[in-house]
Amino acid sequence: MKTKRFFLPESQIPTQWYNLMADMKNKPLPMLNPATKEPIKAEDLYPIFAEEVSKQEVNMTDTWIDIPEEVREKYKIYRSTPLVRAYELEKALDTPAHIYFKNESVSPVGSHKLNTALAQAYYCKQEGLTNITTETGAGQWGTALAFAAKTFGLELAVYMVKVSYRQKPYRRSLMQTWGAEVIASPSMSTKAGRKIITDNPTYQGSLGTAISEAIELAMQTPNCKYTLGSVLNHVALHQSVIGLEAEKQMEMAGEYPDIIIGCFGGGSNFAGISFPFMRHKILDGKNTRFIAAEPASCPKLTRGVFQYDLGDEAGYTPLIPMFTLGHAFAPANIHAGGLRYHGAGSIVSQLLKDDLMEAMDIPQLESFEAGVLFARTEGIVPAPESSHAIASAIREAKKAKEEGVQKTILFNLSGHGLVDMTAYDSYFDGDLRNYELSAEEIAKTTSNLEQIIK
Repeated sequence: MKTKRFFLPESQIPTQWYNLMADMKNKPLPMLNPATKEPIKAEDLYPIFAEEVSKQEVNMTDTWIDIPEEVREKYKIYRSTPLVRAYELEKALDTPAHIYFKNESVSPVGSHKLNTALAQAYYCKQEGLTNITTETGAGQWGTALAFAAKTFGLELAVYMVKVSYRQKPYRRSLMQTWGAEVIASPSMSTKAGRKIITDNPTYQGSLGTAISEAIELAMQTPNCKYTLGSVLNHVALHQSVIGLEAEKQMEMAGEYPDIIIGCFGGGSNFAGISFPFMRHKILDGKNTRFIAAEPASCPKLTRGVFQYDLGDEAGYTPLIPMFTLGHAFAPANIHAGGLRYHGAGSIVSQLLKDDLMEAMDIPQLESFEAGVLFARTEGIVPAPESSHAIASAIREAKKAKEEGVQKTILFNLSGHGLVDMTAYDSYFDGDLRNYELSAEEIAKTTSNLEQIIK
């Protein structure tokens, strides 16, 4: 009988996170202070982030970083997550490719975001904080942090991008169930939000705007810090548990991936599945392809520029070396709200610049078509974000059929879509459309960036 699912025993849940930066031959450029243009040190981040994650953010020397035992104990609630061979999807595609997916949707919050939420909440609690703030796009990060905050006894305020606040009311309900306060962004509760609403009263929000509001609230609230669910290096570090488990599970399956795919917004789940495997490409010369699947309506990797840019709209963050569409970019109101971010993390940006990975843009309708096929074959309704990775995997499986070659494909199913069914309703009703960006639209928000990288 064919083995379909591969699990690790509790004893093999990773005890350390993997830090790819330590093994990179070309390290990411440093973040810069926007005023002085001097490289950011860990202590420069202390006013915003927990001190321990600030140290992890700039750590380019330690390959392995211990997972605190309290965090690892919480991981045991849902880890290891299963590695699954998608036999029925392969059959539907009539492909010689072997397709595997790492199912992160089995976490209590339904996505991979809990891997870093538990770590960040723990470090904030250890520092003696009582309050934390964050932003969220589609709501997966907000729900994960709400659960983690309640687990470690912290109060949480979440600024949720306004279009998703309206499109995804049940994600808002989940956050509130776990005790978080949820505010639609842009809001009138912050200086950054009031300015944006004054300048554009009908603006439906962006992750950059929500980040600005969350940071502003954190800086104004005693005993409070800000937390981030993607983009930054420490987030990628915490998510490495995904790929570390997948390495062992692929060994159990008797295969090694030729292609590894993750959907891409800021980079958290792509980094999680790919970075542990990437070290074998850098150190051992493995010829694995790594594909970041982003929405065609927010194509920072495929059509953005590599430049220093702010991580938020109001300018509260350091300057980050990234592929970006510009921090003033206003993304289309697609249902994959977690992928509507203007820039990419510095590690991924450097890897792309060095041709160690590639990017693929996926139109919205193709992503939903892929998500529906996956649900009808594998029985799991994927989040709209994850459907971009599925669409990319399907493209590669079809290519394998055309070329008559057997390829082993691994993708990260970053979350389920059971609270995204209004998006599927819109798809079935024919109300969704693809969004095309002109070169002029991209130039409008990238041409104003200061040319720090020549």
